[in-house]
Amino acid sequence: MFELFEKTSERCSKITTNIYSTSFSLGIKMLAKDYRWAIYGIYGFVRLADEIVDTFDRKDKAELLEKFRQDTFEAIEKGISLNPILHSFQKAVHQFNIGADLISPFFDSMRKDLEQTKYDNMQYEEYIYGSAEVVGLMCLKVFCDGNETEYNRLKSAARALGAAFQKVNFLRDMKSDIEDRGRIYFPHLDLSNFDEDIKRAIIFDVKKDFHEAYMGIQQLPMSCRFGVYTAYIYYLKLMEKIERTHANKILNSRIRVGDTQKMALLAKSYFKFKLNAI
Repeated sequence: MFELFEKTSERCSKITTNIYSTSFSLGIKMLAKDYRWAIYGIYGFVRLADEIVDTFDRKDKAELLEKFRQDTFEAIEKGISLNPILHSFQKAVHQFNIGADLISPFFDSMRKDLEQTKYDNMQYEEYIYGSAEVVGLMCLKVFCDGNETEYNRLKSAARALGAAFQKVNFLRDMKSDIEDRGRIYFPHLDLSNFDEDIKRAIIFDVKKDFHEAYMGIQQLPMSCRFGVYTAYIYYLKLMEKIERTHANKILNSRIRVGDTQKMALLAKSYFKFKLNAI
């Protein structure tokens, strides 16, 4: 039965999400059931590409990434893949009209992770768009479920949310990005000049993204609003924790929000949602 293969594919994407990200897993669980499988599919797809460029200790990363890109577009063209995560992703692509205009920039940014270690302002913006903003737009395609008017109205906020998440990730993972991968994403930054003033400037920029994103979250359909808000509030708390952490410590440790605090944030978010106070 083909339905069994599709269920298995969706389960693989869900397992991948649950293992790699407790924060996104919590958010997805708060979405309407009809949309969860598609967001799992998008996250699973993104996670595989990230793993190739970030953690595979191999000399043929570029070849593996290119093969994954080819397999992705072949799966979309044929409507099937024996890679269960790609099969789940292509199903979401077709059902929610996710175009190559969003998928190709993602691979462009992933290729940059294989070749580039420092960024100027324009390169930084291009990387953020391809690595994070398009993922927000893919998810928005699912949430709007064919309503192009609503999609176009919320595009800017979805991009801002993706950018905010990515910039917080850059701050959280600065130690491993520098030590393990030799990468510094923030423009014109190096180990010698990252101080409290630069940290505050970065945080100020991230706060603007969060503000714009929040305006969009308030306008999302009720079927997905609480789930997106859950991920938003977790990353906002992580940013606030980073803001309170000295720049030197950020360079020497990975800042995180504990599971107990995540559960408390979830409860508080649910209370606000039920009171229609988001």
